[in-house]
Amino acid sequence: MGRIIAIANQKGGVGKTTTTVNLSASLVATKRKVLVIDLDPQGNATMGSGVNKHELESSIYDVLVDDMPARDAIVKTDPAGYDILPANGDLTAAEVQLIDMDGKESRLRNALDPLVDDYDYIVIDCPPSLNMLTVNAFVAAHGIIIPMQCEYYALEGLTALMNTIERIQQINPELRIDGLLRTMYDPRTSLTTDVSAQLINHFGDQVYGTVIPRNIRLAEAPSYGMPVLCYDKSSRGAVAYLALAGEVNRKCQSISA
Repeated sequence: MGRIIAIANQKGGVGKTTTTVNLSASLVATKRKVLVIDLDPQGNATMGSGVNKHELESSIYDVLVDDMPARDAIVKTDPAGYDILPANGDLTAAEVQLIDMDGKESRLRNALDPLVDDYDYIVIDCPPSLNMLTVNAFVAAHGIIIPMQCEYYALEGLTALMNTIERIQQINPELRIDGLLRTMYDPRTSLTTDVSAQLINHFGDQVYGTVIPRNIRLAEAPSYGMPVLCYDKSSRGAVAYLALAGEVNRKCQSISA
């Protein structure tokens, strides 16, 4: 059975979509079969995967709201190599519509049930808020990866996220934090190293050993509709996400052992 991982943090601009796209491409490079789910109405993971969100025949909205089989909305990506359930602005309406639906928290989990054996990983890009879409991701997921910058405001936001995870565990007891990922990492600043040390002190081995550096190639790749591994595989960003994929694979193997 595939592992479902939500990439989540209610704070925007911490690298959720960057991590979703680039971790997924790196997992594909390690010979894993991956499905990406874009659960953010901005559709950035869709565009960053080379899929035009303005030309979609169907999307994750149709799956969540209209009960379309998830398989019918999947798009294959090239050159990234993973499948994607894409999103666009329609998903904004889903946030409101889900509230009045039966089993509103489990819509995504039920939609993924027929697919979970087809993939090694299903990676969900969550919106930058703790809304009904994020709740659906957490109810469906086995694990959560939390990307965060090493700054003090990031630590404040982490408390609210942890509280939400604890509440969702009452519905989904399988849910666990797979790891905290330090993004946009600049070791030259004392703030970065101080906050990084605090994270390791508090969360221990839940903090990934891999750090994602500030990297211009990583920032440029989405405008070309591809992961950095396809855009510049020798860049520091590409090397870092390949290392992260290795860590994720090892953790997954230890969990299933």
